[in-house]
Amino acid sequence: MKRREAIRSLAVAAAAFQFSKVLAAGNSAMPGGANVFEPTWASLSAYKVPDWFRDAKFGIWAHWGPQCQPERGDWYARGMYEEGSDQYKYHVQKYGHPSKFGFKDVINEWKAENWQPEELMALYKSAGAKYFMALANHHDNFDLYDSSHQPWNSVKLGPKKDLIAGWAKAAKKQGLPFGVTVHAAHTWTWMETAQRADKNGPYAGVPYDGKLTAADGKGKWWDGFDPQELYAQQHALSAESHNNGSIHSQWNWGDGASQPTDAYINKFLNRTVELIDKYQPELIYFDDTALPLWPISDAGLKIAAHMYNQSIKRNGKLKATVFGKILDEQQRKCMVWDIERGQSNKIEEFAWQTDTCIGSWHYDRRIFEQKGYKNAKTVIHTLADVVSKNGNLLLNIPLRGDGSIDEQEREVLTGIAAWMKVNEECIFGTRPWKTFGEGPALASAAPLSAQGFNEGKGKPFTAEDIRFTTKKGKLYAILLGVPAGGEVSITSLAKKEGNTASVTKVTLLGYNGKLEWKQQSEGLSITFPVLPVAAQHAVVFSISGVV
Repeated sequence: MKRREAIRSLAVAAAAFQFSKVLAAGNSAMPGGANVFEPTWASLSAYKVPDWFRDAKFGIWAHWGPQCQPERGDWYARGMYEEGSDQYKYHVQKYGHPSKFGFKDVINEWKAENWQPEELMALYKSAGAKYFMALANHHDNFDLYDSSHQPWNSVKLGPKKDLIAGWAKAAKKQGLPFGVTVHAAHTWTWMETAQRADKNGPYAGVPYDGKLTAADGKGKWWDGFDPQELYAQQHALSAESHNNGSIHSQWNWGDGASQPTDAYINKFLNRTVELIDKYQPELIYFDDTALPLWPISDAGLKIAAHMYNQSIKRNGKLKATVFGKILDEQQRKCMVWDIERGQSNKIEEFAWQTDTCIGSWHYDRRIFEQKGYKNAKTVIHTLADVVSKNGNLLLNIPLRGDGSIDEQEREVLTGIAAWMKVNEECIFGTRPWKTFGEGPALASAAPLSAQGFNEGKGKPFTAEDIRFTTKKGKLYAILLGVPAGGEVSITSLAKKEGNTASVTKVTLLGYNGKLEWKQQSEGLSITFPVLPVAAQHAVVFSISGVV
């Protein structure tokens, strides 16, 4: 065991040394286009998160595809085949029985007729986004770009537009680094519900459309397209496939998950490599444990190595970021750890990211009708908490099926923009302080569950909860609320024996008046003034002399 670990350590060190030479020499270190990274965990361990991403802190995501067309929430392409579920009942009422009108037919209904990427991108940038990510495909297996490996794509079907090209062009115009999110590795098991049939009612025993083939399409709108290129369901079911929740325990291809064929794996690999080469994203997010198809295949390792190598060849240095979930200690050196709908409860050694949404991942009209979105205040508090712990926030603003966003979503973005206009210096380009924060919510922080999902489970934030960031010799104290008045005390800045750091200046972002303050043994005491309206979600003190 010791010998194996020693060999691995040497491999990691060799990869790091090779990478350091490339950083120093640029492209000249790659004669003939030689690759820096190999598709192994040891080689990928030489990865270093680019500074631009660490500085960016806040990105916006368009988690948008044909599953948004029904406007009935996330995982529609799976849920519409779950007899008795909300989405099944909605589908039968709106479109008809899934034996007659399947997900392929939902794709045909989707036209994205009101999609205006340039207008949306300008709105996202005004809200403070420093990078943008677009859905390239979901578990539904439909590519949202001009794919030569997947005929079921948005250029040939549905909107008949290259959506990724449109997003990439709009992001470039706004000067935002562009990224894509790839989820299609899971179609093999995720779409198994399409193999079912009703157990009850007039259609009992009539199979859904998951087993259809190209031959069945003669004379139909999808004539010439093979549904199995989309559904991938000519295989035996996973263990417990009848249990709708079993997909979660099988996410890393264990616990009885049906194993995909080499042809399926190679198709996914080729599609993703083409996506990288054709659209040149600087970021790629995988909705997978570690990397796609790991540990049954090294396809994900090949994709990650290719992403990094292509970035170096294009830019002369590594600017790319790859995201994965549920990473072990070694894997966190290879890519950026992504936490879904949750936050770490400590300052992380390596840069990381929270991805979350103001509503459902895919647009759900009921959330709009019930006014159920996260508001700007919640987003700002989440952002401050994440950034104080060395993380970034990727926020999904779900698009309607037609490609537009609703007025409540615009209101959220407008609220974030107003706060950023006053307080952005405490977010962008910052790094963590010696402690991420103080206040009553610290004691109630919820632990992570699987890939995340601890969002909103702790004690609600108040003005007594403070998060810290630093930049250029300044400490920023972000109060997650607005004090009622009187004194604010920051106990982490108490003047105690052995603590030689003395506060020399305190200002309040967005306030031009002079503050009264005093550093004493109980903490830094500040007399709180009346504030401008724009800062009402969270207020920020800029403090000099302690960093």
